[in-house]
Amino acid sequence: MKICGDYHMHTPLCGHAVGLPSEYAERAVEVGLKEIGFSDHAPLIPHPDPKITMSFEQLPFYHAMIEDVRARFKKLKIKIGIEADFLPGFEHETKKILDTYPYDFVLGSVHFIGKWGFDNPSERAGWNAQDINRVYRDYHELLRQSAKSKLFDVMAHVDLVKKFGNRPTEDITEEVRQTAKAFKESGVVIEINTSGLRKPVKEIYPSLRDLQIYCEYSVPLTFGSDAHDSLHVGKDFDKGFALAKKAGYKEYVIFKKRKIEKVIKL
Repeated sequence: MKICGDYHMHTPLCGHAVGLPSEYAERAVEVGLKEIGFSDHAPLIPHPDPKITMSFEQLPFYHAMIEDVRARFKKLKIKIGIEADFLPGFEHETKKILDTYPYDFVLGSVHFIGKWGFDNPSERAGWNAQDINRVYRDYHELLRQSAKSKLFDVMAHVDLVKKFGNRPTEDITEEVRQTAKAFKESGVVIEINTSGLRKPVKEIYPSLRDLQIYCEYSVPLTFGSDAHDSLHVGKDFDKGFALAKKAGYKEYVIFKKRKIEKVIKL
């Protein structure tokens, strides 16, 4: 595998991942990665839930865990990031969390539309009462707001809304174009997230069609496995690389201290 940073991996602190950070690092070495970045779920501000995010009290332990792994794996570059939910009205509180530690990168995610966790398996039945076209439009509006908030460096799994296979019946190309425009203007990066292949939709996030639009708008790219198990580290990156090239991308980026450190050719 080419040198590539897997910038989306979790720890047991989020309540739904398994394996120690050292196991993730060992797996990264096994599959030939030269750089990885942990990005566990930041505390959920309005309604803490130990099943989906770490708590405020666990943040120091999270950082200590990653520093310990850094010290033990000298030949593997290990960056420390965090994945934070965009929650309208809680931007100030989110910024306070993100400013507490010197992260290498911050992933921004949209997992909620209102109070509905649309990608949460325990809330999947909520789709039965939804206008799917409206859900997609609302989701993209939240993505745009996320980018404009300037809270995040990388927007994660930018068509996560398709996770359970729910598809719009209307053409939402213009929504994606507006999102790509907002991303470009806000200076955020997107990720190719291979975990979609392990979900009901069986498709990488984002789709080829959407990725072509992001490429058209010159939105930079990173890669992430969204590993919640060490066996998923770097998983299907060969397919992710192939998708990026098919969409027209020729390079991807890696981060350090919340700035693009290097641009690497695919």
